[in-house]
Amino acid sequence: MYRIYPKKRYQRTLAILKKMAPQGQKILDLGIRNPFSEVMEAEGYQVVNTSGEDLDLYPEQLQSFSVEMVTALEILEHLVNPFGVLQQLPAKKLLVTVPLRLWFAPAYRNQKDPRDCHYHEFEDWQLDMLLEKAGWQIKYREKWTHPTQKLGFRPLLRYFVPRYYAVYAEKKE
Repeated sequence: MYRIYPKKRYQRTLAILKKMAPQGQKILDLGIRNPFSEVMEAEGYQVVNTSGEDLDLYPEQLQSFSVEMVTALEILEHLVNPFGVLQQLPAKKLLVTVPLRLWFAPAYRNQKDPRDCHYHEFEDWQLDMLLEKAGWQIKYREKWTHPTQKLGFRPLLRYFVPRYYAVYAEKKE
């Protein structure tokens, strides 16, 4: 059954996931349960989430999961040390999405929630280098824009400047 998801990034991320992982695979989705966890389940994937532990402090806890793939969707930018987490992932396949650093916008920060801020706003080459140094071989990359319905110079730029970056990688042997 084909479903239409409301957000462009959901549609793009799901299309990549379907190319790289057959339905039914068990996926560790880093972070707490979220709307995209439900999208993956609706599409036939078995999804488990980390339950809010501080992955920066305890990345080794990831080794306790037995899964075929890991998704890190809009999560690495929130970690102080994504390198340690990437090294401890318990699967041989990884799908990562991150918001790209935009030269015309400041890094995201929620003043009311210290866990909801971006320690990193990646450029594509930075994420690529991080993944490769952590032991991953990149097999596929994709970028896309995030237009808004607002008027102004920045909203106009969002039609042309990629905002999201997705990478599929496999663990080096």
